[in-house]
This record gives sequence, structure tokens and C-alpha cells, in this order.
Amino acid sequence: MHLQIDNVCKRFGRGRQSKLVLEGINFSMQTGEFVALVGSSGCGKSTMMRLVAGLELPSSGVIRVDGVAVQAPGSERGMVFQKYSLYPWLTAAQNIAFGMQLQGRSKQEVRERTAFFLEVVGLTDVAKRLPRELSGGMQQRIAIARALATEPQILLLDEPFGALDLQIRESMQEFLHELWERTGLTALLITHDLEEALLLAQRIHVMAPRPGRIVRSLEAKFNRSNLRQLRLSQPFLALRQELADELRQLDSGPNSPC
Repeated sequence: MHLQIDNVCKRFGRGRQSKLVLEGINFSMQTGEFVALVGSSGCGKSTMMRLVAGLELPSSGVIRVDGVAVQAPGSERGMVFQKYSLYPWLTAAQNIAFGMQLQGRSKQEVRERTAFFLEVVGLTDVAKRLPRELSGGMQQRIAIARALATEPQILLLDEPFGALDLQIRESMQEFLHELWERTGLTALLITHDLEEALLLAQRIHVMAPRPGRIVRSLEAKFNRSNLRQLRLSQPFLALRQELADELRQLDSGPNSPC
């Protein structure tokens, strides 16, 4: 899988009332990469994710998956939102099965893959429970399993743990890292949480606001065998502080000309 974003701009509205939200976005991803876009609220992260998902179209520039321009949502891109977006009338297993059923897979295949992904996310014992009977962390695991079950080439994560409390969020970060190592999934994460980006992503793009644009790209080369220890390591803390200082300066700086 190759994701290519070439000189993407996004403008909302028309004429003098229009607003340039994204300007000149360029980056790419290869199979198995975990990439994060970070920036403060209002820098266009969510808009960029909606463009990659095909929920919006760029005003200019192009987004390609394996050389094919993105024009609409597609099964090669699975999306996980901050709000779990599970169907409340379906059980955990039925939520995972839903997308596969829409793809026209056989009942046996749907049953086998549902069981497999329930095991992957460690929730086999809650297969028959409704979303309201699950914790927030459990619901988000089911949402991730549902996205993975349809075999997307890239998993799009839109602030997936932002609605969770600190302890559950840290547990989910560890779960997602283990899942990435186990399955080799390709993932694009957007987050305002610098610690989360540094813990999970191999490559990070820092975005500035007004209009949203990438101002720095870096590789986060850490030993991730123990995320709890990594959180407390001096190189990790130093880079997190450096990026935090940079984001504060970007937020307080003058607007970029549109």
C-alpha cells in the first residue's frame, strides 16, 4: 500500500467569505508504517483525515492510494473515530461482522473472521454484549476490530482515544501498539497529544494553524518494547518538550497569508 498526498489544499466557502483550511500538504506512507499528524485544535488535522478517507475532496492537489486518486470512501481505508460509532442495537460480534456482511462475504467467513478479531482485541468473552454494556475502552477495541475485519489497506485513526480517561487511554495506546506489531497494519493517526504520537508513530508530521500546513517532519526512533518505561525516558521527555515548545510558538505566531 502506498498513500501519496501531493500539494493538497482545502478551502471552505466561496469568494471573500472563503477560508483556506489546508495549504500545500505533502507526505507519503508505505505498507506497515505508523504515521501521525500532530498539531493544536484548528490546524486542520481532522479535515486532512476526512480528505484521506474520501469524506471531503481537496480544493486542489491530489490524494492517491496505490496510484489511484481518492474520490470517495473506499474499503481500502478503514476509519476509527473518537466517538466509538458502534451500532447500539447490535452486539459486539454483530458490529464487527456488519462491514464484512456488506462486502458480501460468506456466512462462514464472517463468523470465522469475527471470532478471530474478537480474539485479537481480547474481547471474545463479551461477543454477545451490546455497546451500552461495555466500557469505553472495550467499545473502542470493538470499533478497531470492526475496521480491521474488512481488511483495509490503511487504518485511519481520528483522535481515537481522546474521549477516554487517562488510565484507559494509556492502556489503549499499549493495545494499539501491540496490535500494530502483531498484524503489521498501516496506520495514520491524528492527535493533539504529543505523548501519544511519540509513543505510537514511527514518523510524525507537525502542523501549524491558519492555514493548516506541515512545518516539520521527524522520525521517532525509540525502543518501544516497554511503553511505560519509554514515557519516562529522558530522550522521550526531551523530544516531547521540544515539540510542545514548538507548537506553542506556532500557535502564538502571526497568521500565514492566505
